[in-house]
Amino acid sequence: MPLKLLKHKLKSLRNSSHDRQLLNPRIKLYQKSANQGDAEAQFNLGLTYRDGQEVQQDNKMAAKWYQKAAEQGHITSQFSLGLLYQDGKGVEQDFASAVKWYQKAAEQGHITSQFNLGLLYQDGKGVEQDFASAVKWYQKAAEQGHITSQFSLGLLYQDGKGVEQDFASAVKWYQKAAEQGHITSQFSLGLLYQDGKGVEQDFASAVKWYQKAAEQGHITSQFSLGLLYQDGKGVRQNKTNAKEWYGRACDGGLQLGCDSYRELNEQGY
Repeated sequence: MPLKLLKHKLKSLRNSSHDRQLLNPRIKLYQKSANQGDAEAQFNLGLTYRDGQEVQQDNKMAAKWYQKAAEQGHITSQFSLGLLYQDGKGVEQDFASAVKWYQKAAEQGHITSQFNLGLLYQDGKGVEQDFASAVKWYQKAAEQGHITSQFSLGLLYQDGKGVEQDFASAVKWYQKAAEQGHITSQFSLGLLYQDGKGVEQDFASAVKWYQKAAEQGHITSQFSLGLLYQDGKGVRQNKTNAKEWYGRACDGGLQLGCDSYRELNEQGY
């Protein structure tokens, strides 16, 4: 079959498929309302194209409809459009445009937009790197319970980036995330209790938080827990338990865990 004829047939198939999709009652209703300027319908149509729900998946069409709704102030469309710009899906990747749309949603209280905006400020993508702005947006999301923002805010307080270094504030935000099961926050909190930074030194609390992270497979927490069992800090000294945690860390790929396990094994534990 000549190439020209093949291309014509493929185009006809795509067009007929598109026509069939638009006959779907739900999509037809979205399309009608969207064409009349209904922002919720525009968002739903964008979502339908993004996910390929009863239509051929098409990020370009998703971006088109998200933008129409976003320009009317539709929060989730602003976020969704920002995400497409950040990932370069349906549009050319453009971090500055991602920042623009995340900011519009973030200013309306959209939690994930606040976090994403904080991350772009922290990494200097689409904007000049600005840790103070990262802190600002992480804090807004963190105060709404966003776990990763709580951890990220704790880290900036611990490192003194965008804020004055403040270990007590780091402890506060790590604890909020740790209580929601965030593994790295649990480890970081354990470390601050062990070192007595931002809190009174408390090996028992260090053990508690290391154990929570260790049980979720965090290998450095497993090793740290092994050390505390071996030294009898915060727990009754128990080299058998220490060996067990070293072994888990070793299984996870931590060479220090393997070395410590072998050393206790040679001692007969």
